[in-house]
Amino acid sequence: MNILVTGGAGFVGSYLCRMYKERYPSANIVALDNLHRRGSEFNLKDFKDRGIRFIHGDIRCQGDLDAIEGVFDLFIEASAEPSVVAGLNRPDNYAIQTNLTGTINCLNFALKNAGHFIFLSSSRVYSIDPLLNIPLKEGDSRFHIDSPKAFMRGLSTQGINEEFPTNTARSLYGATKLASELLIQEYVRAYGLKAVINRCGVICGPGQFGKVEQGVFTLWVVNHYLKKSLKYTGFGGKGKQVRDILHPKDLFEALSLQNEKTGVLSGEIFNLGGGLDISVSLLELTQICKEITQNEVPINSVQNTLSVDIPFYVTDYRKATQAFGWQPKCSVEDTVKDIYRWIVKNEDFIQSIF
Repeated sequence: MNILVTGGAGFVGSYLCRMYKERYPSANIVALDNLHRRGSEFNLKDFKDRGIRFIHGDIRCQGDLDAIEGVFDLFIEASAEPSVVAGLNRPDNYAIQTNLTGTINCLNFALKNAGHFIFLSSSRVYSIDPLLNIPLKEGDSRFHIDSPKAFMRGLSTQGINEEFPTNTARSLYGATKLASELLIQEYVRAYGLKAVINRCGVICGPGQFGKVEQGVFTLWVVNHYLKKSLKYTGFGGKGKQVRDILHPKDLFEALSLQNEKTGVLSGEIFNLGGGLDISVSLLELTQICKEITQNEVPINSVQNTLSVDIPFYVTDYRKATQAFGWQPKCSVEDTVKDIYRWIVKNEDFIQSIF
């Protein structure tokens, strides 16, 4: 088996490379990455030790892709400028070129050189105004869907499914991902590309160098371990906003199951996330981090809310369950413990990064 992962030295891409190599030791795994994000370069020695081939290249450059030799059974496009605040105050050409032009270059390469194309999209393709209009009630530790009032397209008591509106503004990041999805569907229809689109919620786990605007859940664990202060930002500054989280292990299992049904699933879009059972508010996460790290940190309150922020996102992944039998297994506590063990094992390195 030959597998190409673009964005392969990033948090998600590197995890997938390792998981595929563990499951298929004889497979030829190739990771292409431009090493733009700090910390990605630290995966290279481990790649070499594991027999994962690394290519320093950039999907914004078609020539970098065309220079890759061989034909691949599976091409996973995991590269992105993943920050939702990218382009918030002014156009961000790097985000547009990576997330959109880069996708076009990957699609053209896949047509000639890949049997199956899997695209990692984002839950951020869903429009902000409908997300803000989800009827919520405030509990002691989190916001909940106000079930009797939950009569919106694409919304159920289980969360948000693939039919939720995408037709109004969503952020520059979300727009580039949605535009990429549309192009992929055209390549499937017009050129016969076998491709699947996955709208992922929050992915977090060990190996992620989290920041406030992207990777905040991992940052939350790291700051508890390092005894550094944090902030509850937006929606009253109480920390009650909710997200479901997806461990890369569970993402890998989803992609593996999809690859077994290439022909049947081609052109389909799936929401992948932890779902209601694997969701958490920042307030709840604080308590989990306190229990696992045995540390308590000062947390400030900032009431101002960013224009791209939302109080609630939980994935309804039932379409994926029905189509290929997938459901996530790693709980919030499992993921936090996994991150904690990674921090302890790499404490000096983590200190230098954070």
